[in-house]
Amino acid sequence: MTVLRSVLLFVAAAGLEIGGAWLVWQGIREHRGWVWVGLGVIALGLYGAVATLQPDASFGRILAAYGGVFVAGSLLWGTVVDGFRPDRWDVIGALVCLVGVGLIMYAPRPA
Repeated sequence: MTVLRSVLLFVAAAGLEIGGAWLVWQGIREHRGWVWVGLGVIALGLYGAVATLQPDASFGRILAAYGGVFVAGSLLWGTVVDGFRPDRWDVIGALVCLVGVGLIMYAPRPA
C-alpha cells in the first residue's frame, strides 16, 4: 500500500507542477492574463506541499525520483493538452527515467 500511495502522490505532484507551469506559460507567453499566472503559482505551491506527503523522509531522494516522473508527465501533458507527438526517443527516454524512479524509490534497502 505504501508504494501505491507514493505513486499516487507522484502523479498528483506531476499534475500540479506541470499544470501550474503550463498555466504560467499560457498567462505570459499566450497572453491569457495574470489570473492564469496566479492560478499557476497556486498550483506550483500545492505541488510543493504534495511532495512533502511522500512516505520517504529524504528530500533529495524524493526530488531526484520526481524528476523522472516530471519528464514522463511532461511528455504526456504535451500529448494530451497541446497535441505534441513524442517520437520513439522521447518515449524511450521517458521509460528510462521511470526505471530510474523505480530504482531510486522502491529498490530494497537495508533497514
